[in-house]
Parts: sequence; C-alpha cells; structure tokens
Amino acid sequence: MMLAVFTALVGLSSAPVRLDPLTTLAAVLAIAAGAGAAGVLNMWYDADIDAIMSRTAMRPIPRGKVSRFEALVFGLVLGGFAVVVLALATNLTAAALLAGTILFYIVVYTAWLKRATRQNIVIGGAAGALPPVIGWAAATGEVGLEPLALFLIVFLWTPPHFWALALNRADDYARAGVPMLPVVAGKAATTRQILIYSGLLALASELPWMLGFAGAIYGAITAICGALFLLLALQLNRSTGVDRRAAHRLFVFSIFYLFVLFAALLVDHGSGSFPPIRGLPVHAEFKSGAVGSACCIANFSEV
Repeated sequence: MMLAVFTALVGLSSAPVRLDPLTTLAAVLAIAAGAGAAGVLNMWYDADIDAIMSRTAMRPIPRGKVSRFEALVFGLVLGGFAVVVLALATNLTAAALLAGTILFYIVVYTAWLKRATRQNIVIGGAAGALPPVIGWAAATGEVGLEPLALFLIVFLWTPPHFWALALNRADDYARAGVPMLPVVAGKAATTRQILIYSGLLALASELPWMLGFAGAIYGAITAICGALFLLLALQLNRSTGVDRRAAHRLFVFSIFYLFVLFAALLVDHGSGSFPPIRGLPVHAEFKSGAVGSACCIANFSEV
C-alpha cells in the first residue's frame, strides 16, 4: 500500500505541471484512500478464503472484529469519497482513473481472475501499476508517454514480486483453492517465469532514461539494481526444490527495488539533471519539495 501511494506521488511530482502544496496533499490522500477502499473491498469479497489461509487469517473479518456488511459499506463509502475528493481537488480524468482502478481490482482481479486462472497476478497487476498514471493525470489532466513507462515498470515488477511470495505460501493457496502459479505449475515453472519477467523488468526500468525524462542518477541506479534483481532471480531458478530463503530474499529485494527506482526518479527530477519536459520550467520550489519528499520517505523506510 505504501509503495502504491509512493509511486502515485512520484507520478504527480514528475509531471511538468506543479500543483500547490494543499492540492498535492489532497490528491495523495485521495489516492491513498482509494487504495485503502480497494483493500477493504478485497477483504470483504475474499473473507471466506482469508479465513483458511494462515497469511490472512488475522485480518479483521476472519477474526470477527468487523462484519462483512460493515466492510462492504465502509469500502464503498471510502472509495466514493476518494474519487469525489480527487475530482474536486484536481480533475475528472484522475478521478475516473482512480474509480476504474478500484473497480478493476475488485471486479476483474478479486472476483474473477484470482480464483479462475494462473495468470491472475499478471493481468490483475494492472491495477497496482496505475497509481503513477493517476498521479500524473492529477497534475496534468491527461495521460502521456512518461506515466505509461512507469505503469509498465510496475506491471512487469508485480509477477516476480508476488510469485516469490507465493512460492513460500503455496500450501496456503492450495488449501484455499486459489490457482496461483506455484500451485498449478510447480516450482520450476514459477522460477522460470520469475526469471523471464525479471529480465523484462530490468529492460523496462531503463525506459525513463532511454526516453529522456530521467537522467544519469536514475540510469546508474537502475542498472545496478536491475543486475542485482536478475542475479537473485537466477539464484532462485537454479536452486533445488523450493528454496524458501532464496524466494524470501527476492521478495524483500523486490520491494526495495521498486522503492529505490521511484525514489531515484524523484531525486533525478528534483535535481534538475535533465531538461524540463515539454518546455515547461521546473520551479525552484518544486525541486526542493521533490528532494525533501524523497528524503522523508527514505528515512521512514529505514524505520
């Protein structure tokens, strides 16, 4: 959830239009509330299998702390509130994207794909990849090539990130009847797919630099992190049996990887290391604000 909100902040901050601090805060909070609503509605729909899996058995609904009806009402109200606030604070394009993301996550991923196909994470990952696009749209009122490159990075990041987790939770998913890739295809096929997607991710992560809207800082960090990601994926693929430690290392590093990439992009934009996009000036206030945001988030991640 924190990564989703952070990528939205980076999408917003990378846009060639600077919003005032109050509008920026309202946009980020609305996107966070929308992500929270999607999580609540996911728990409402998946309450039956959440109670079966040890990873999710302590969520509020299985524990009896919140009823399914209360969760449904809360999720719908929170989601509606988030969309309305984003529309009023920014524009209808961003609000429509946020509403579409919530609906896609609940209807397409949770209610349909998750229990129907091994490709659930691949297709459903589009919902988690949209926050930077929403952030960009909140600032500009449109969708451009730059946020679509960020979308592709998160989209390709999701399968190796989640499959690394699923390798160590295969028994949970099998017991709940969820056809995650490790359950239906086995360890060898899963680690092979992780390696393939890791290679595609390493290539896609260079797009911001290749397209000219990220500079040397981002390019260097991406190359190093991409090589480490591939190395961990290769080690997992070559391991015998289900190497829980190798899978866990890749899962933890994947979180670090996405955060570092987007933090580097934020710092790169704030440092003025490349020309402003579309000929619009990057104000000094924006520069200092972007760097300050990156430092604050970096400090929080260490806690």
